This record gives sequence, C-alpha cells and structure tokens, in this order.
Amino acid sequence: MPDHDDLMLLVGAAHASGDIARKFWQQSPEVWDKDAGAGPVTEADIAIDRMLHSDLRTARPDYGWLSEESEDNDIRQSHDHVFIIDPIDGTRAFIEGSKTFAHSLAIAHKGHVTAAVVFLPMLDRLYVATTTMAASLNGRPIGVSTTKPDQSPTVLATKHNFEANHWKTGAPSFDRHFRSSLAYRLCLVAEGRFDAMLTLRPTWEWDVAAGALIAQRAGATVTDTHGTNPRFNNPTPLLGGMIAAAPALHKTIHTTLATPIIVP
Repeated sequence: MPDHDDLMLLVGAAHASGDIARKFWQQSPEVWDKDAGAGPVTEADIAIDRMLHSDLRTARPDYGWLSEESEDNDIRQSHDHVFIIDPIDGTRAFIEGSKTFAHSLAIAHKGHVTAAVVFLPMLDRLYVATTTMAASLNGRPIGVSTTKPDQSPTVLATKHNFEANHWKTGAPSFDRHFRSSLAYRLCLVAEGRFDAMLTLRPTWEWDVAAGALIAQRAGATVTDTHGTNPRFNNPTPLLGGMIAAAPALHKTIHTTLATPIIVP
C-alpha cells in the first residue's frame, strides 16, 4: 500500500516539524521579509524545511521536491512523485504567538495529491487523508457540513474576497471568518466546523496541496475559481485561487463569482 506508507512517512515528519516549531514558538524567533513582498519567514521555517528535505528525500530519493522555503527548479518536473511542503503555513500567526499555524505536507503523483497531512502542533490536531482512505482528525473520521436554508453559510476568507467587484451581483451575505493558514482553513471545512473556504488570489501549491485532498476526502468539492480540479507540480506552482465547500454550496459560490483568476 504505497499511499499508506507515504502517509506514515508524512505523519512522522509532521510530528518532527512540530517538535522544532515548539522550540521557537513564543521565543521571539529571528524573522526576515522575503523578496517581492512574499511575506515573512522565520528561523523556525528554515530549520523545519532543512529537516524535512533531509529526512524525506533520504526516505524517498526518487521523489521530487517543492517547498515554500526551498529554491525551486525544474528538476521536480522530471519526477512522477513530488513532495509539496509548507514547513509553517500561517507564519504570521506563528510570529504573533497564535496556536493556529500548521505544517502542511503532501505527496503528489502525476499532478494529483495521493497522501496528505496537516498538523497543528500547539492544538494537537492531526488531519490526514490518502486517495484510498477517508479524511480523519486524530484518527476520527470527519465530513463536511450541511448548510440549512435559513442560515448564512460560514466562510473562511479574507476581507479582500468579499469586495463587490469579485461577484456578479455584489458580495453575498456570508458569515465571514478568518484563519491565517490556508491549509487549516481547508481542514476546518473538511471537519465541518465551517461551511466553505475561499481565496480569490493566485495560490501557491504548497499552501493548499495537503488541505485540498483532506477536504475532498471529507466530501467537499475543491476547485480553482474556474471550477477546475486542481493539478499540482506545475512548472509555475500557482493555482487560480481555491473554493472548497460541500457540493451544493460550492456550486452557489462558483456560479455567483465574477471573472475567474488568471494565473500569471
């Protein structure tokens, strides 16, 4: 069962990532700003990335590598399998001392994620899924919510997503919430704690690869803003945003959006 073996590898790596993160969390880690306004990175991100690259590539030397904190190159395109890693998803939350940062680890095979782990070490929340195993949280099966006609859907998104120009007839009256980590947002939809997540900006693969499979295996429809199922390990690892929700709500969101995102 190669998917199961890959999942167990990712689970171990996620726990090792959490061990490193705990040493830096709320300890004023060194912080740098990335070039081109790409956001902050901390010494914890770098330490975790180095550990994961060493341990995972040693275990699977024939797998390619894509990580937010590693220099990218086209070598990964020659591999059928590729690790897609965000050492700390929600770095701003980590810097602020929030517990809602996550480690996002996925393996994709020919463009499709086959094993996924999202781990929040400070909350002890381990979300996992494979293409042959349903999504679970700490070993318990999870599933998406069913919205009621008399209730406004709860949607995880930034304020930017609800600017009127993004919608055909103005912003819908959803109940908006926010979490810094895109991976965690997808898992919260998978768990049924929120009805949908939405991001209307070009989205890096490492932010959503693991969470997308977990949400799908929990019963969500997960697409880009064109309504297309996401494919991973693209030459430029960007997707055209992401919508994740139970099928009926996903259709509502997708059909009321204005022009879909064009990835540069």
